[in-house]
Amino acid sequence: MSLMQINVIDYFEQGALVRCPDKLAVKDASGEYTFRQLGRFARNCAALILARKEIMRKPVPVFLPKSAQNIIANIGIMYSGNAYANLDIKSPPQRLKGMLDNLAPEVVVTSRAHIATLQDLGIAESLLVFVEDAMVERDQHDHALLMRRLEAIIDTDPYCFIHTSGSTGIPKGVALHHRCTIDFVDWAFDRLRLDGSEVMGSLAPIYFDAYTLELCMLMSKGSTMIVVPDTLTTFPIKLVEFVAANPINFIFWVPTIMVNIANQDLLARIKLERLTKVFFIGEVFPTKHLNYWRRHLPTAMFVNLYGPIEITVACTYYIVEREFQDDEKLPVGFPCRNTEILILNEQNKLSAVGEQGEICVRGSSLALGYYNNPERTAKGFVQNPLNPHYPEWIYRTGDLGFWNERGEIMFLGRRDFQIKHQGYRIELGEIEHAVLQVPGIRNCCVVYNQTQREITLFYESDAAVPPAKMREHLSSSLPKYMFPTVLNWMEQMPRNPNGKIDRAKLVASVG
Repeated sequence: MSLMQINVIDYFEQGALVRCPDKLAVKDASGEYTFRQLGRFARNCAALILARKEIMRKPVPVFLPKSAQNIIANIGIMYSGNAYANLDIKSPPQRLKGMLDNLAPEVVVTSRAHIATLQDLGIAESLLVFVEDAMVERDQHDHALLMRRLEAIIDTDPYCFIHTSGSTGIPKGVALHHRCTIDFVDWAFDRLRLDGSEVMGSLAPIYFDAYTLELCMLMSKGSTMIVVPDTLTTFPIKLVEFVAANPINFIFWVPTIMVNIANQDLLARIKLERLTKVFFIGEVFPTKHLNYWRRHLPTAMFVNLYGPIEITVACTYYIVEREFQDDEKLPVGFPCRNTEILILNEQNKLSAVGEQGEICVRGSSLALGYYNNPERTAKGFVQNPLNPHYPEWIYRTGDLGFWNERGEIMFLGRRDFQIKHQGYRIELGEIEHAVLQVPGIRNCCVVYNQTQREITLFYESDAAVPPAKMREHLSSSLPKYMFPTVLNWMEQMPRNPNGKIDRAKLVASVG
């Protein structure tokens, strides 16, 4: 792509539509669509949006399940000069209403199947654009008019809005812009060797930032997206069978799903020999389970990506090339191009090698802030304390980490997951790492009961592990003051919609 690229839609206009218009773009449960079809449907969708309301640079919610229709809606919204906001249609009504009220949309893209639900959420039918009306094999748009509108977009205009949990109970809408997206995606294409040969087994929810990279791979490089039914996340064997039955060679998943596959030894039973690139993001991938995947896919490229939603997709990466012991922690690696990681200690000074501090980020990868939430924006996006000379935002992630002697960034955990217990500062993530070395433990989560001053362990295994056996295994890696005092065995850990362990639900259960 040209260094002068301003708009994410240029990926599509200068990429897949020119290079491979008749190649398979998306396959979902409803059928298959080429890039030519995708382009026509998306531009038709843009025309329908503008016929409903001539808006510009506004959030346009998308109320659809993950599907080709959703992708058409997202690209169509970009063509219209606006920013998409994908919603989780399975969210509780109160949560959805909070997001919609905050966005105050003038147009919502959906399908007729969801009219009643949206009306119950306070969205009038007069605001709705139905994506199926755009999916016709004839042009219903003026392409030149759309291009003229896009000429008015600048690279710091919003590209999309991704909602993340909010302390008030109302999710925060992170506003990502064209420049931060292009900056990350161009780097990823180059450094991670993404060239269009990828057939993506797309499992990331549409409101999760991994989807941003997948969508841009599709638009620019002509990578094919095979939409994995989200129902398969709770059935690891069916998920692996789906990947094996399709020509999928690329996945970008959260580790919990991959841990479940390793725990059931599914890669020994079902070969996934086509997989050449395995990316993961969103949480710590226990090294023992990563090693399992690497043993079964010895020629695949494994990449650990780290970064909160407020920093477009990821701000650090680690290509796993050396061997790690099962009990060794995996680095989050190195800053992505045009990004600087500052690890600041409690005095807001740069931490020394090996000294823990808060991971902070500066660079054009930062989001614009939170939509309609200036107070929360001001707490996370702050003046760089190392630069008193001119305004410069950094984002304080709330995560703790340190630089190791190899020059790699090591992730320790959330700052609010660090506790003071019996006079000691303890990282709950360190306890979790040790517990995962106990034979039979598939997953775990450690929380702190502030009222009872108890370290509480929730763990998943086929059968409960006797406390004495648990202490025996932990004694080789943890001091006694870090031993969990309450053990809760679970056949299945609760998961949130992203597939991660629902830590908030477990915290609430201990009071």
